[in-house]
Amino acid sequence: MSTQQVTLERTFSAPIQKVWLALTNKGEMKKWYFDLVEFKAEVGFKFEFAGGPAPDRQYTHLCEVTEVIPNKKITYSWKYKGFAGISYVTFELFEQGANTLLKFSHTSLDTFPADNADFAAKNFAEGWNSIIDTSLKAYLENGK
Repeated sequence: MSTQQVTLERTFSAPIQKVWLALTNKGEMKKWYFDLVEFKAEVGFKFEFAGGPAPDRQYTHLCEVTEVIPNKKITYSWKYKGFAGISYVTFELFEQGANTLLKFSHTSLDTFPADNADFAAKNFAEGWNSIIDTSLKAYLENGK
């Protein structure tokens, strides 16, 4: 049973519809996440992008949307081209007046090769904390 995961809960000063668009609209995603060639919040939609810890250590991420509940939840698989393992990324949204609570999880991290330090759970935690606490927060609350 997989036990390594990253979980975060953050509240943003933004309405749920704005957060949902940030998570599911390709044009909005590139402002805080990755510049995807295409993205659709539809079960079965496959997308990929490159990313990594350094310019000389980039990985092709292969993802497929597995669950969509509009304005509430989106989950997609996350794996790497040429490597064993599959994990799942989930964003869940909860309306709190004018604010939105985001519950985030990236599960099954221990399915990736243990001999590749780039796939260590601590690196995922650092990456997601930066993406959500810095990039997404600035985009949602400051329009940057």
